[in-house]
Amino acid sequence: MAEPVVRDDDGTARSTRFDDIHRSGGLKQARHVFLQGCGLPAAWAGRPQWRILETGFGLGLNFLAAWQAWRSDPARPRLLHVASIEAWPVSADDLLRAVAFEPELQPLARELASRWQGLVPGFHRFSFDEGRVLLTLCVGDVAPILRELDFRADSVFLGGFDPEVHPEMWSLGTLKGVTRLSRRGASLATWTIAGHVRRDLQTCGWQLEQCPGLPPERDCLKGRYEPAWDVKGLPQQDERTPGECIVIGAGLAGAGVAASLARRGWSVRVLDAAPAPAGGASSLPAGLLAPHQSPDDNLLSRLSRAGVRITLQEARQRLAAGLEWEATGVLEWRGDDHRPLPPLGEALLPWTREATGAQKAAAGLAPAQAAWWHENAAWIEPAALVRSWLRTPGVRFVGGQRIERVVREDTHWVVRGPEGIELARAPLVVVAAALGSQALLEGRVQLHPVRGQVSWAPHDADAASLPPFPVNGHGHFLPRVPLVERNAWITGSTYGRGDADPGLRSEDVAANLQRVREVMPRAAEVVQSATARGELRSWSGVRCASSDRRPLAGELEPGLWLSTAMGSRGLTFAALCGELIAARLHGEPLPLEARLAKALDAARLSPASRG
Repeated sequence: MAEPVVRDDDGTARSTRFDDIHRSGGLKQARHVFLQGCGLPAAWAGRPQWRILETGFGLGLNFLAAWQAWRSDPARPRLLHVASIEAWPVSADDLLRAVAFEPELQPLARELASRWQGLVPGFHRFSFDEGRVLLTLCVGDVAPILRELDFRADSVFLGGFDPEVHPEMWSLGTLKGVTRLSRRGASLATWTIAGHVRRDLQTCGWQLEQCPGLPPERDCLKGRYEPAWDVKGLPQQDERTPGECIVIGAGLAGAGVAASLARRGWSVRVLDAAPAPAGGASSLPAGLLAPHQSPDDNLLSRLSRAGVRITLQEARQRLAAGLEWEATGVLEWRGDDHRPLPPLGEALLPWTREATGAQKAAAGLAPAQAAWWHENAAWIEPAALVRSWLRTPGVRFVGGQRIERVVREDTHWVVRGPEGIELARAPLVVVAAALGSQALLEGRVQLHPVRGQVSWAPHDADAASLPPFPVNGHGHFLPRVPLVERNAWITGSTYGRGDADPGLRSEDVAANLQRVREVMPRAAEVVQSATARGELRSWSGVRCASSDRRPLAGELEPGLWLSTAMGSRGLTFAALCGELIAARLHGEPLPLEARLAKALDAARLSPASRG
């Protein structure tokens, strides 16, 4: 459950866990101690981005104050990114109560609170103001979280409860971890002047100054990271200057990374052999976005939650609800697998919980049938999301480009077509051409085709007996999707690993319909009726997968990056991989824990990494 917050008689927020007050002090305190202590907003003027590391998100006032200052500053950086650590997130209601007397922050707090759910241990990426304000909330104990972060902060907000009651937050190990993540010249601010904190910060290389505080604290500290010694691997700046970029492939993967890079100032040309975007597997009429959940909360479970959260935010900001997407939730049929959910507490409930009897009945399942309910799920038209990403300022689509090779020439990568003709060149190229990526990269990666076919038909009078929400677990079934003619149901997909033939097959139609019969006999009657009327239609496409069935997202050689191998989870992983690549390029906080990001690194399966 959310961390409880009680109020003293004067309204001061207090933690029952530590019997200590939340040293937020409202907007005035956040501005005086943390923003002014770090020289903000003046310090970020004219910078392309500003990265803040915060220990102790608490009631969120420091983040909201920084966001509000960014909005109000005409000299603001293109991107503001806050990575904040919090072991015990409070409730959305407490976030709102904290700004009850701060009208400047209330609209921002409402926007944050509307997304404040499902905060299981791990990293959670929140995007605001068209992706130009990013919050990476890192849920967990401070020491292991600091080891999972991988960036260089421009400013540090050093927070937490009193060192006497929460010594771990102020230990030398914690301060060393914070220092490791700070660039030379980074600023630091904190409300405490505890002697051991000052001494340990100075030992780590921070130059400190004691300043007047605000009640209840008489003094506060500000500092600058200027160690008197050389620190191995510590650059003065580690930002990449945006420039020209080529993305090869205009499906979900290519459009997703193009939008992420354009938001950071890149001029991106997206090249594709097709005359229009979203060909190939991204032309699927509608796809299901849903988290994968295993009883042991395995790697794919954690990766999929990160991806689904980011894609849901993108859909809400970009797509027309009810026409191009709809947040529906999904019921997962579990067959005879009655294993329980992992013990992640109430925070898991918005992601996955046991399906209720009413939900099973609505899907036509027996009361004893094993089933889970995923609230954070939706159907999405992939092509609509692709088109929206390609409309991002700074992105230009160029179709009809037959690309045969990508070769290095001096400081640029050159994209060549038939007979060696030069189509484009840029210092940065991202290959996102699905199965075609393998030929373009000439043996740098190995990919496997995965053929899929779905079946659908327009609604008829008997469609009222269909479930009111999608069902998956044995293929998937979308009961109501607005296609060109009228609402339709869609079911599939087959999964033909090693099959690169996109032709339609009657046996795949039969396989899709058989799965519906096995899971939802009542819905199968509607499917059979459409088949008898001759209204059944099909779509097929060829996706691609890696040998370990995880996406490939990362740098293969200097300036040559890859984003592909998303299999049947393009909607889950395209935006996540785009943000991961952009974060790597710009030294930003990653949208995933470092060990999860490593599980997606494109270099993990390259011939060089295999020895």
